[in-house]
Amino acid sequence: MQMKVLVVDDSASDRLLIKKMLSGHCVLTACDGMEAMRILEAHDGIDLLILDLHMPNMDGFKVLESLKGNERYNKLITIILAEALDDEINGLKLGAADYIRKPIRVDLLKARIDVHIALLCAQHAYKHQRDEQTLIFDMIFEQAPIGIAITRRRGPERADRDVIRVNSEYEKITGRTKDELMRLGWEEITHPDDMEEDKKNYRKLVSGEIQIYTMDKRYIKPDGSVVWVHMIVAPLILSDDQPYGHITLVQDITERKTIEKALAESERSKSVFLSHLPGLAYRCNNDEEWTMQYVSAGCFNLTGYHPEALLYNRDLSYNDIIVPEYREALIREWARTLPIRQPFKHEYEIMTATGERKWVLEMGQGIYDDDGEVESLEGIVIDISDRKAVENTLKYNSEHDKWTGLYNRDYLVALLEKDIRLKRGIKKALIGINLSMVQLLAINYGYQYTQNLMKKVAEALSLHCTEHRLLFHARENRFVFYLLDYKDKNELVDFSRAIISTLESLLITERIGGGIGILEIEPSQDEVDINILLRRLLIASERTLSVFGRDFQIYFYNQELEALVNRERDIVEALNMIAAGDDTNNALFLQYQPLMTYKRVPYAALRRWPD
Repeated sequence: MQMKVLVVDDSASDRLLIKKMLSGHCVLTACDGMEAMRILEAHDGIDLLILDLHMPNMDGFKVLESLKGNERYNKLITIILAEALDDEINGLKLGAADYIRKPIRVDLLKARIDVHIALLCAQHAYKHQRDEQTLIFDMIFEQAPIGIAITRRRGPERADRDVIRVNSEYEKITGRTKDELMRLGWEEITHPDDMEEDKKNYRKLVSGEIQIYTMDKRYIKPDGSVVWVHMIVAPLILSDDQPYGHITLVQDITERKTIEKALAESERSKSVFLSHLPGLAYRCNNDEEWTMQYVSAGCFNLTGYHPEALLYNRDLSYNDIIVPEYREALIREWARTLPIRQPFKHEYEIMTATGERKWVLEMGQGIYDDDGEVESLEGIVIDISDRKAVENTLKYNSEHDKWTGLYNRDYLVALLEKDIRLKRGIKKALIGINLSMVQLLAINYGYQYTQNLMKKVAEALSLHCTEHRLLFHARENRFVFYLLDYKDKNELVDFSRAIISTLESLLITERIGGGIGILEIEPSQDEVDINILLRRLLIASERTLSVFGRDFQIYFYNQELEALVNRERDIVEALNMIAAGDDTNNALFLQYQPLMTYKRVPYAALRRWPD
């Protein structure tokens, strides 16, 4: 039998979901309470109202208040979509017949709707029984997927009733035969803890105070076990001389109650978790604004905005508080993880209500429907500002010299390795500044004096830095400029002379000089040992000291210089071996050389080293 159903919800996706589920019925939809009232006034015969309680313009509570005093709608069955226990209680007080908790569980909502549609079918069948074949009612009664019992009041003053007919599903649920049920009555099989509430509701139904009532209750089976049912009780006029008949519909919810108990424990655990979470938990649409369906209370401490301000973008969207430079990366990362159903994890910055920037870590996942389409996103966003501050401090300390604040040698090595690999075809050069003569000042003035002097040197050299000229404090008394994209050697020389001018003006009273070594990095080199490059730079800067002494001079590294240094190194190593008595090749030999004079011919004894 086709029913006319009105679905009222401000969520387009929820409306579409329910409409799709009720495809066999005539379904009308409304996005808020005002539109719902217009539809109810314009259409007669609406049997079932599925009503969201929290909506803009006119909420579900106001709709229930409007319907409660209007006789036109006294047979309209309303199922409310609630978000909390208080919503359920207040909604039932205003006349709702049933409820379901949001976010919507499709299977549970369908089961609830099926129960009420079955009730409507039964009522319609009884109403038209005199004019239609009894077979129609019997077919509905026996084939219904829920338990049905028809009862009759025993007397006008008693709030109990006789069972006069039950279907096979009711027998199955209670575990008792028709004869047992008719002999015992409903009171004998009702759990004692539920008896008072059931009787109280039934008295209200009989007195006309309410038109229908629902409750979760327990039946006791013959073996003493308990079955939980969701029960709906409504009036049913059997004949003129039996005006107080009632129909009872029951649905076995034992499994659901077990799940709810587990969920209640889970909710308690979740509540504890959320109360200590340094951030927020969320459920949102997979759209450009990350439209929030749910935001936990921790939102305020994290963002400075109350959760309600973000729900369905009431005041602003979550996207609005993400610092703009991170938005595209966030979209790309979600687009990467969702198709392959991987967990999402990303760090970015948000802007709070007070204008403060905070680092956050978002961890989430996609929620998929039966067709594999993304329904929504769920996850948490936690504050990692303290961790980021520690990380940034550690990173800064690992990359910078503590005393001067300049980048250190480790950072220079890492930068050179990356640039040589990625920035091919761009001219690159290193200019080393060797101020080892400053150590002479430490003898007279102490270590702290030279440290302060090096800090002044760093400040003066920093004035020469540009986007393509980076300064590093490579060693205690050595600095390095890293130049990118320069024109030619003349530019390197001119820049080195500018450095010398700065140093001479700063160190003139100290009467010390230094070496300026220049090393050009070949653009064609893809893989280079950075330590070899820095050694060559040091060779060039040391050469200026050995040749020119206290004056500042410039020296380019070349192969001749490398050969000279290697020759000196070999001689020193060989002499050390000879001194240690390890000269097995007799590399050092004795030679006599005559000295020609006008009187006699003396000889000089020489130790020769082969070329």
